[in-house]
Amino acid sequence: MGMPGCVITQSQNFQTSGCVIRNSEDEKRDIKAGKVPEEWKDNPHKLAQKDTDARWTLKRGKKPDPAKPKTVEIAVPVFGYKNHISTDVRHGFIRSFAVSDAAAHDGARLRDLVRQNNTASGVWADTAYRSKKNEVYMAKRGLNSKVHHRRNPGKPLSEMQAKANAARSRIRARIEHVFAHQKRRMGVFVRTIGMARARFKIGMANLAYNFQRFVWHQGRSLPA
Repeated sequence: MGMPGCVITQSQNFQTSGCVIRNSEDEKRDIKAGKVPEEWKDNPHKLAQKDTDARWTLKRGKKPDPAKPKTVEIAVPVFGYKNHISTDVRHGFIRSFAVSDAAAHDGARLRDLVRQNNTASGVWADTAYRSKKNEVYMAKRGLNSKVHHRRNPGKPLSEMQAKANAARSRIRARIEHVFAHQKRRMGVFVRTIGMARARFKIGMANLAYNFQRFVWHQGRSLPA
């Protein structure tokens, strides 16, 4: 199948299972520096239960409207990993993916998701992917950026930018169906420790989604 345009969107967080035991400040400092805390080295059983690759982040809800100062933004803390994916516009298959800790910035994954064998130039993405570096990267490769415009702090979008974002949202929203399907129908939940196992688990979930998507497309082509 051809790939008529790539869709990239905000990635999906997957929280790890089990009880999360708080680490001390010294342990947190060592983990962020890529080191194993000294107290863990002498206790292999404890070390086996510690996920030093996962990170905390805040999963934010809809941002409050500047015109309504009394609105409240809801932020839920999540500890785990993040699934970054790109899909094609026409068929909705996952074409590429990357896995990171939950705190990783979405925009930095653009180069991992955009493939040079794309048969079309359009790239849709939300504001997390809007940066000068990404715009230059796409322009050099002949890709047509349809990344959402970002509002400057304290200033609203222009009328043209708002209309462009609305038009792009109609395309980009399709990829949210992938995350909804994985979360609700497939019940994807990372129950592993470490990046390698998380990448395998999330990769298999993406593959399973593509299988289900393929079956759905085949069913549509069958005669009534």
